[in-house]
Amino acid sequence: MPQGRAEQDKQKTALAKAREAERNRPRPGGGWSHRVEVLRNPVVVPPHERGFVQRAGILRANGSYCAQGALWRKNRPLTQPPAGPEGDVRELEGTWLWGGVLWRHFGHFLVESTGRLWALPALPEKIAGVLFIPKSPEAGFDLEPYQRLFLDMAGVGRVKIARMPVRPQKLFVPGQGFGLGQISEGTPHMQRFCQRSFARDIAPDGPEKLFISRSRLGARRGKLLCEDRLDSYLRDAGYTVFHPQDHDLPTQIARYKAARQVIASEGSAIHLFAMVARPEQQLAIMVRRLSAATGFIQKHVEGFTGRAPLLVNEITDSWQPDGLETGRHAMGLLDFAAAQQALVSAGFIAPGPVWAQPSDAEITTAWAATEQAVLAGSVG
Repeated sequence: MPQGRAEQDKQKTALAKAREAERNRPRPGGGWSHRVEVLRNPVVVPPHERGFVQRAGILRANGSYCAQGALWRKNRPLTQPPAGPEGDVRELEGTWLWGGVLWRHFGHFLVESTGRLWALPALPEKIAGVLFIPKSPEAGFDLEPYQRLFLDMAGVGRVKIARMPVRPQKLFVPGQGFGLGQISEGTPHMQRFCQRSFARDIAPDGPEKLFISRSRLGARRGKLLCEDRLDSYLRDAGYTVFHPQDHDLPTQIARYKAARQVIASEGSAIHLFAMVARPEQQLAIMVRRLSAATGFIQKHVEGFTGRAPLLVNEITDSWQPDGLETGRHAMGLLDFAAAQQALVSAGFIAPGPVWAQPSDAEITTAWAATEQAVLAGSVG
């Protein structure tokens, strides 16, 4: 009997935690995601070590934890209340905007490091800059070139990455307006910021039909197997094949703004497209793996543009290179004929000769090349 009561207590505790997470997580439609808390002389504590969940964030002047500054992913915060720092804390003069956690991975930066910039246009006073804490304390503390370009286009001047605890004189702490989970569609504030304030000076420049390809990415990045075949088919259908990693951020944005119809191999590039896209643009996403990330991308596009993308989910098989993270690096095999039909039915391409499937020998060769690249340590 005691074991039964213990199990019931355990279930009640789990249920209580789930309800608390449901109440506290950021929401597109209301709650703390829409508010800005103003703190005087808080202490910003960066993480001591790399980890999925980290003890880091903001402590108010009285030592209490500012939960509004936490980074949430799906149903839980990835930053937990930190301990107060020992000894003197460096003073940081001026008024700052809390930027949250700075990721170096392109996709995670776009989704999880930009979700508080929505407050910039409405701040009541000039700020000294945006204050971040690093996701990885072991990494360098200079911005990557693409991060600097993105923040320039967002109207951000100075950026401070706190490597040690700091005490800003004043800190604006916007709620998380974007991220992974329910908040992937973004709050109205975040949507308006991207539509009205981000990359305003980048003019559309490029073809009307664009395929955002992953075929030139290395084996550790994940893509469709034999994706160069898809490049060829779509090129014949009138699409310009675009490899975003070969171009700077302004060029990418110019291409995304110009295209009337976009087909994209599922990946981080679609997040940037969603930030600058218009409702009249059509997007088809070529699903390349079984992952919750597909749903987050779909919600982001629909939330920011008001138009749901077409999901072409015609994967017949999937492989995972040994020793690499599950899901993220998966290589999916597309049913080319079924994918062609989906694109024809939705008006992305005209009917034509049926797209042939790669032969067993081609598939074997492509997969062997992938495994060899992984063993060789290719990062692409």
